[in-house]
This record gives sequence, C-alpha cells and structure tokens, in this order.
Amino acid sequence: MSSSPSSKMKKDESFLGKLGGSLVRKKKNKEVSDLHEEGKNAINAPLLPSGTEIHPEDALLEENAERIMLDPSSHENPKFKDLVKTLTEWINSELEEERIIVKDLEEDCYDGQVLQKLFEKLSGRKLNVAEVTQSEIGQKQKLQTVLEAVNSVLRPHGWTVEWSVESIHSKYLVSIVYLLVALAMHFQAAIRLPEHVSVQVVVVKKLEGILQTAVLTKELTTTTEDAFDTLLDHAPDKLNVVKSSLITFVNKHLNKLNLEVTELESQFADGVYLILLMGLLEDYFVPLYNFFLTPESFEQKVHNVAFAFELMQDGGLMKPKARPEDVVNLNLKATLRVLYNLFTNYKNSE
Repeated sequence: MSSSPSSKMKKDESFLGKLGGSLVRKKKNKEVSDLHEEGKNAINAPLLPSGTEIHPEDALLEENAERIMLDPSSHENPKFKDLVKTLTEWINSELEEERIIVKDLEEDCYDGQVLQKLFEKLSGRKLNVAEVTQSEIGQKQKLQTVLEAVNSVLRPHGWTVEWSVESIHSKYLVSIVYLLVALAMHFQAAIRLPEHVSVQVVVVKKLEGILQTAVLTKELTTTTEDAFDTLLDHAPDKLNVVKSSLITFVNKHLNKLNLEVTELESQFADGVYLILLMGLLEDYFVPLYNFFLTPESFEQKVHNVAFAFELMQDGGLMKPKARPEDVVNLNLKATLRVLYNLFTNYKNSE
C-alpha cells in the first residue's frame, strides 16, 4: 500500500528535523569546544610575550615535560648581542691555532666539538673523546664527557650548572652562553664581558594535558668590575696616586738591575721590563733565549708580554684580564691592570 503525499511529507519533515537536530548538537558541541580552547588561550596568552609562538612540537610534549626558548625580543637586546659577539670573538681567538672559526654559537657549539677544544685549551687537559662525531648519539656522548669535565672544574668554585647535554644539543642559546660566561670568568679570559645582561625565556610545560607557559628572566652576567676598575672609572682624580704607587713598587725591584721606570704605559709595552720584574719578584733568572731582549716588531713585543703573563700564572697568579696586544698598544688601563695585579700580590716582597 502506497503512502499518501501528506504522510510522506511528515516523514521527510521528521527526518529533516532529526538531521537538523543532530547538526545543531554538533554545532553546539563545536562551539563548546571552541569556547574551551578560547578559554585556554585566554589563560595562557597574558603569559606569552608578543612575537612568541607555540611550536607544533610543544603539543607532543610528555606530561610534566617542558621546553625552554629564548624570547624573540631578547635576541635583539643590544647588550645580549654584544655578549654573544664578545664570546664568539674570544673563542676564535683561543682556538686560532686549531683553525676553528665560530660564526654562530648555536650552530657551532651544539655538537661538543668546539666546547671540547675550548676546554682543552683553557684547562690544559686532553679529553678522551672521538674527534669527529656525526651521529646524534655520538655527539651527545661527546657532550656528556665534555660537560662532566667542565662541571668538575667549575662546581667546586660555586658555579651553578645552568646547562645540560639536552639543552646544548638542542641549540638552546641561553645555556650555551651561560656555559661560556662561566668558562671565561673561571679561566680569567682576557676579555671584558658586558655587565648586567639579562634575557627573557619562555617556558612551555604540559600539565594534565594542557600546555602552560610562563616567562622568566635569566641573568647572564652581573658586574665584572673589580676594585681597580672602580678606582679607574669612578675616581680618576686618584689615578696619579695609583700610578705613583705602582712606579715606586716596580722601581724598588728594577733598581736592583740598575733599571728605572718613569712612564708606565710606554716602558712596559715591549714586555722586557715585565719579564725581568717577574724574575726579580720570584727570585729567578729568566734565560735570554726565552724572549726578545730588544724586540723590534709588534709580534715580538706581543710574544714578550704573553711570556710575562705565563710567568705570572706559573707564580700562582690569575691570568691577567688584559690582552698582551693591549699592553703593546700602550693601553694605559691594560698596563695598570697588569701592574696592579703584581702589586697586590708582591707589595710586601723585598
């Protein structure tokens, strides 16, 4: 028996009604889901600095796992850029003989090769690691060995370890900079680090399946200024008093060789008086074949000053903050810094 047109219309209306009802429910469910997502974003958004994006891999984080990244605005921080530049130039200076040139700290330090060579140069220790490693496992094993050696040197001196194999291998610039700053300061690098450098980092963490974000401030350097810097930079009126004291100190010893100093910056620039002074202070004769007694070229003068620095370290002094080239170039501040270091350690020597 065929159904009447009116009954068919009722069935169609009923079917459409059901279909419409399911569509409405789906739409409402989607609105609720969107609202939930919007609420999550509203909670998280105020914590995120502008320009920061949540990366797709953050969604794959395991429960309680976190990812840390440098806030994009800190990349453009002039003091941070200056710090990165200073550290890069320092590494290149230290590893010049190894023919290693670092252009990008993140890309050139993450695999452990540069950090290995740098630590070996600074510490005088040879690490038992493979020279070249291409695989991720090999790179992390090398990093593990290098960082264990670094930490064994730095930890006893109170350094907080702000780096790890994972953070450095993942090219997290803040960890790399923390490590390099610690090495530079511990080994008395002949560089002046920018002071009070801070950056903002974004921490993404998964809690109960939801990504939480927060922004933290990390202080990379505080003040590297010592008492002598303070005196020189903030009390220039006392500069002549300091110079007079240093001249009296060096002449007390150099007079034993019938030598006399009247101009600090120029008479120590070729390194000869520095070497002879170290011999007098430590009571030994420095063989003449170890240095140039009458240096003529810039290179010969740098050799002499660098050799004097080695004698100072052999005598138990910290490596001078000044560079040999600065002393040769008649940089008064660098020369005074070196002599002041000697004065504080040997002022009571006869």
